[in-house]
Amino acid sequence: EWLRGLLAGGEPDAGDEAPTAADDALRGLIRDLLRFGGFKPTGRSKPSSEYLLRAVSEGALGSINAAVDIGNAVSLRSGLPISVVDVERLVGEARVGLAAAGARYVFNATGQEIDVGGLLCLHDAEGPCANPVKDAQRTKTTPETRTTLTLIYGHRGAAPRVERTGRWCRAL
Repeated sequence: EWLRGLLAGGEPDAGDEAPTAADDALRGLIRDLLRFGGFKPTGRSKPSSEYLLRAVSEGALGSINAAVDIGNAVSLRSGLPISVVDVERLVGEARVGLAAAGARYVFNATGQEIDVGGLLCLHDAEGPCANPVKDAQRTKTTPETRTTLTLIYGHRGAAPRVERTGRWCRAL
């Protein structure tokens, strides 16, 4: 029940280390992060944290599973994009870096693709698989997921918020 409340945009418990809601300055820093390698964070390629805010305002954000719901709730409250991937679906070693020009992957069950060229992404041996906009379908959690990796995308200009967000996410 408490998690559903957070997903609906409710306030965290008084004892939680929840960061304050996003503001224009933070949105600007996150968009700068996405632009760093040449990616254009506009239209359908906005940071996932902005998508979540809109989904909540429209009453369209539903529950997926505990791990993803916590990531979404933390992203909503902090204003930071967050990826949650199934560790067992990663191939080989994982690293974070800019995706090569023209890199693409499927991000949903209907087969839609996103061009992630120039975007900061989680990569494995098969290529980019998660980023601050949309995560790859191939590494998303499923009912069989047992181990997840949560990535919080931040900016050094918001370091205290990023650290607080990490602590709160781990606590949840």
